[in-house]
Amino acid sequence: MRDHGFNASRRLMLKQAGAFSMMGAAAPLAMNLAAASALAAPAATDYRALVCVFLYGGNDAFNTVLATDDPSWSNYAAVRNQQPESIALLRNAAPNRNAKLGSPEWLGGVLPISAASMQSGRSFAMHPMLGGLQAMFNTSRRLAVVANVGSLVEPLSKTDYLQGQKRKPKKLFSHNDQQSTWMAMAPEGTAVGWGGRLADAVASANNSSLFTAISASGESVWLSGETVRQYQVSPAGPVRMGTQPDSTGVSRVYGSDVVGAALERIVTSSRNQHVMAADMAAVNQRSIQAERILSGALPSEALAPYGPASALQYTTLAGGRAHNSLAQQLQVVARTIAAHGSLGVKRQVFFVSMGGFDTHNNQNLGHADLMAKLNHAMQYFDTTLSAMGVAQQVTTFTASDFGRSFTSNGDGSDHGWGAHHLVMGGAVQGGDVHGDFPVLGKKNQRNNQFDASPDQISNGILLPKVSVDQYGAALGQWFGLSPSQLPEIFPNLANFSGASRLALMKA
Repeated sequence: MRDHGFNASRRLMLKQAGAFSMMGAAAPLAMNLAAASALAAPAATDYRALVCVFLYGGNDAFNTVLATDDPSWSNYAAVRNQQPESIALLRNAAPNRNAKLGSPEWLGGVLPISAASMQSGRSFAMHPMLGGLQAMFNTSRRLAVVANVGSLVEPLSKTDYLQGQKRKPKKLFSHNDQQSTWMAMAPEGTAVGWGGRLADAVASANNSSLFTAISASGESVWLSGETVRQYQVSPAGPVRMGTQPDSTGVSRVYGSDVVGAALERIVTSSRNQHVMAADMAAVNQRSIQAERILSGALPSEALAPYGPASALQYTTLAGGRAHNSLAQQLQVVARTIAAHGSLGVKRQVFFVSMGGFDTHNNQNLGHADLMAKLNHAMQYFDTTLSAMGVAQQVTTFTASDFGRSFTSNGDGSDHGWGAHHLVMGGAVQGGDVHGDFPVLGKKNQRNNQFDASPDQISNGILLPKVSVDQYGAALGQWFGLSPSQLPEIFPNLANFSGASRLALMKA
């Protein structure tokens, strides 16, 4: 029989207190998070999950969500239509399948979206390969755009940036450092991410913290908490350690249950009192037990609505069918969500990812294929969650190292800063563009600056207007955290006024 409410929270707090005694200066923050978690736990009567879709390499947001009003489009086309290969998408154009595969002519015109709040008469569209997401934005209203998000310490105007009058994030434009800053608010080397801190804050709402933070894409600093350990699954399901049970459930090695039991006993026990040996044995024990629990709880991937296997295939630009690894990661997330009742969890955070977004060259073909994969995977996930009846309880959002440069280097783009992101789910204020969409300017040929735009710096890179802290806080509040808890998780949030908080989620 499972424990609920105060007793479960109290037991988790006692275990955390023992761990915090060895944390030194970090203990007060961790204890604050744990205390907030224990207090919040009884109120978590429903189920909610956050799913981070990380786009490794720096997604070109300029060609993902576009401003199509005449002034914006004129500047966009002028800057991105550079030789030897234009990376400027087209407006109001039919696809020309006789053109070069993936080229703007081959793709055809961008896909219009109808934003609920027209920003000063502006109009918007999506990449031609995002037809499923366009429908989610325009019709089902389960998709929103958050404009110009990026790592910030405090609000930063263009004058502030150019004159060095305010603090900037460290090591801008570096892949590893900006991935870490997005995930953990500090450059590479940071050990705890904001997804993990969210998990810390809600862990006592779950009967066990083991399945609170789950990655289907390897280890991620975003999921690392002070007390909650991230649990990794493969895209196919739980990772098995140790022996393989046969059809009767008995673990055997070379047909021997005695050898199978001995092997598990060896890897889950320590021959001495060395701290590292004991910790390794505990990790092994936890891994074996977790795999067995999760394997027994997960529905089969072949069953509807998760399968069949063909559901994980997307249509390539060449017209063929190919496996979509992001869709498979989201499939195991959906199966794990389906098991939340038997696992005894009410709050979960998940991490999935796809790579290839560092489009310095061959961007037209490469980015179009990435957009096709993203479109298929997110549409698959939305359809699956809707069939499961949990679309209202799961919010999925994109993140990336950074955006890219507005200017082209010939057939691609370089590292940037701010970028537009997508948020999907039944609880999202969908069908709208949240935040101020940037003003796009033209390049001053003399100094490569964008003098007429208050939102663009050298190479047309976007200066973010919405901080990662604000973006995460909007999601965190929906997840169940109180306004007083959020600054513990998002350390820069206090630097941004309450009036600038995103109204991203439904009440």
